[in-house]
Amino acid sequence: MAERLSPTSVTGELPDGLIDAFWAYEDALLDNDLEALDAAFAAGDSTLRGDASGLLVGHERISSFRGARGGAPARTVTALHVRVLSSEHALIVSENRPRSGGRGLITQLWARRPDAAGWVIESAQVAGALAAMNTAIWRVLGNPLVGSTASKGGALEGETVAVKDLFDVRGFAVGAGIPEYLAEATPAEANASALAALLAAGASVRGIAQTDEFAYSIAGKNVHYGTPPNAAVAGAIPGGSSSGPASAVALGHASIGLATDTAGSIRVPASYQGLWGLRTTHGAVDSGGLLPLAASFDTIGWLTRSASVLRAAAASTLDDAAQQPVEPQFVISTELLFAADPAMQGALVDAVGRLEVAGLIGEVGVVDLGDISGFFAAFRTVQGAEAWRRHGEWIIAHPGVLADDVASRFEVASTITDEEESSAREVLGAARIQLDEALAGRILLLPTTASTAPSLTADPAEIDAARAATLALTCLAGIGGYPALSVPLLEVDGAPAGLCLVGPRGTDLALIDIAATFVS
Repeated sequence: MAERLSPTSVTGELPDGLIDAFWAYEDALLDNDLEALDAAFAAGDSTLRGDASGLLVGHERISSFRGARGGAPARTVTALHVRVLSSEHALIVSENRPRSGGRGLITQLWARRPDAAGWVIESAQVAGALAAMNTAIWRVLGNPLVGSTASKGGALEGETVAVKDLFDVRGFAVGAGIPEYLAEATPAEANASALAALLAAGASVRGIAQTDEFAYSIAGKNVHYGTPPNAAVAGAIPGGSSSGPASAVALGHASIGLATDTAGSIRVPASYQGLWGLRTTHGAVDSGGLLPLAASFDTIGWLTRSASVLRAAAASTLDDAAQQPVEPQFVISTELLFAADPAMQGALVDAVGRLEVAGLIGEVGVVDLGDISGFFAAFRTVQGAEAWRRHGEWIIAHPGVLADDVASRFEVASTITDEEESSAREVLGAARIQLDEALAGRILLLPTTASTAPSLTADPAEIDAARAATLALTCLAGIGGYPALSVPLLEVDGAPAGLCLVGPRGTDLALIDIAATFVS
């Protein structure tokens, strides 16, 4: 039971039962009594709870958040300030000292409502103790961690980089989202090529950011370090496997996320958190110093909050001589559009309509990609086979280390035969030709993800279904080796989503230039 101190200051006549209700709530927090905590918050869709991660609106969302967090940090209330607003409403501001150190502050609007047995909270704002860093986002943080190597100035002067924990950073080991892997790894002797290019252009490294285990996920959840917050949608998954760099950029901790995309790991968090995200043409960025997942599809790219910074990062890294112009002719595949949920379909159609009316794009055609029904299965087979070849030996030697969902993917991957892989590669070879012929140098428009970010408390089956639907969209760029750019142009019920541009190989910079006109 929380130690009950008397109010430090009160204005107005203290209503009966208010202070008892406050302390009952504190007791419920200490005990993680979910039933009592639910009862302490007012029922309905207008109840509010906010903290540094964002605002939760409605009793149901607040309850779901509380059930997923596994209890609140222990704290001691050190001061209690009450401002009586009326016989039915009062404001309570409580100061507290978390057991872990620092100071916290909570502001609550209490109401005596006829539909509740006594006093309930209508709104709460939680300010916790200042953290040195959020370890769900960062593995290592500096100010800077690594300085620029530019002799003077540079296109990226003043920009800061969140490096996904798959790239070599000189003096640091790669952890790949797994503490046990990090413990056995040796510090890198040099920076990864993609990182060196950013440093040479004037950027500095803010820190090494978290990733999903071995980057074999697009959810962004990590059982070892925690789930980075979605800066755009409170209580939602951030998207992975570049979750750490994405959240760091979305929160303003860094301006560039150096990341990888095998099956959507840049594009998905970009869509979920309202960022610009580029998956580059396969092989266009030197992969030296990168821990691979599936080399046939692995690409390097960037997450940013603006087109201009993305353009500068890409131009500083890509070989300009290998870049190609592209005619801004756009097409949509109805089959891919219908793979997204209805709300996402509507958002894309509306956005394309606005761009057409504004004269930013010409009339968008409809393309028949042919039979693509077997593409995703073939992609998944080759990806799994390569992932197991790269990491299987370590996984066998460390049973029980991986989260259930990632372990399940590797378990399936371990059963793929040489014949199955060979057959899948034949399918993908034919698929690449089929896609090239159907697109004929045009830019394919599609939703970046099949839906907006699922809730952290969504059933695992729901998250897996969202993953499968999204991968059916994102895998096409991997199969074709195409660049794919997620542009934060869509919105569904207040949540951001990306419009994806998939262009011919070598048109990475051209895609950014075209998309930049959409938001100017």
